[in-house]
Amino acid sequence: MDDHTDEDLLVAIAQGPGALPEFYRRHVAKIVGAGARRFDDPEEVADFVATVFLVVIESARSFDPRRGTAVAWLYGLAANVAAKQRRQRDRAADAARRLSGRAYLEPDDYNRINEQLDAAVRARAVHAAMDELRPADRRLLGLVAVDGLSPVEAAAALGISRVAARVRLSRARRRVRDALDHRSERPAAPAPPVTKEISA
Repeated sequence: MDDHTDEDLLVAIAQGPGALPEFYRRHVAKIVGAGARRFDDPEEVADFVATVFLVVIESARSFDPRRGTAVAWLYGLAANVAAKQRRQRDRAADAARRLSGRAYLEPDDYNRINEQLDAAVRARAVHAAMDELRPADRRLLGLVAVDGLSPVEAAAALGISRVAARVRLSRARRRVRDALDHRSERPAAPAPPVTKEISA
């Protein structure tokens, strides 16, 4: 395609990327130079060059030889790519500056999280204690303590007398309290030993 003009190549690229390698060979040095004048980071220059020729493929149909040369069109396209890349870089840098050192949670947020963690620990302890009950007592206590039924409603749901429900409920609550008290008296697990890495 050495005898084709740059304009011919762009028209051909609009039909398919087959002519792109020749167009790239002719103009890559110019685009690398344009990138080097705009960006200090070699990776940014490489991204710029790759993006420019990707956009050449996508935008070749917009080239109109009556409005100027292929080189002028390419430089205009490259300027747009560089401006967009700089905006993206600046937005990322600005976001990094805004987030740098930012406290994502306020003191009140930490307090709420600690309260929720404490509540979750207590809830797990209660469920563990309930698991130690007899199945019938566990169902009864669950209906009252978890589902919010009254002892009378729970008795009706389980098909037992109100008196039996009260006795079993009192016994289940006492056993859960005893289990929780026993758990709270257990010594905390020792922290794992801290090992120091010794450099050779």
